[in-house]
Amino acid sequence: MNAFGQEIEIPINDIRLKGNLDIPEGARAIVVFAHGSGSSRFSPRNRYVADVLRQAGLATLLFDLLTEEEERIDMMTAELRFDIDLLAERLTKVTDWVTKNTTMQGLKLGYFGASTGAAAALIAAANRPDVVYAVVSRGGRPDLAVYALPEVMAPTLLIVGGDDEPVIELNKAALLHMPETTETELKIIPGATHLFEEPGKLEEVARLAAGWFIDYIEAIPGEGLRAA
Repeated sequence: MNAFGQEIEIPINDIRLKGNLDIPEGARAIVVFAHGSGSSRFSPRNRYVADVLRQAGLATLLFDLLTEEEERIDMMTAELRFDIDLLAERLTKVTDWVTKNTTMQGLKLGYFGASTGAAAALIAAANRPDVVYAVVSRGGRPDLAVYALPEVMAPTLLIVGGDDEPVIELNKAALLHMPETTETELKIIPGATHLFEEPGKLEEVARLAAGWFIDYIEAIPGEGLRAA
């Protein structure tokens, strides 16, 4: 166990993905993180958000979408980080693993996706509509998941920096492809750039994300889970 929870390995077909799992006592929901291009479970921004979510009583799972060997290849080619279908398939299978794992059974599930990871999260949400209860995107590229957007049933919050103008337009366009019956919201944070590095901006992202998950996941009736 470290500051970011228990280090785990998730078996996916013939590979194993490394992750960090943290389940606060009394948690009734878990947020699975999908990081952006060229990043990993060690992303300081995602780890900050995960810490805020845990303080709000939500369990978190941060994991690497690629194996160590794949990451070495990707560092040279930058190809795998933009293979959205591959990343979405990995996230979907990790979701299946979470739902079958006795440690996490009973926890309602949501996704927090950043950059290209948000596209993977939306595709995976469309793949598992009965399992995924909410999605939050930080500086995401939902346009890369456009074919799956009409099938996304989970309430979805898109958070974009006010100075990240190209991504704002991509998010606005993506909303037009989502079902009218799905609860969606685009939140633009003034003065923030793509990585929300400006003072107080990432804190705002984390606050909005925690509120969204609590509203759409934790509030759902269920017994929840007590940490071991």
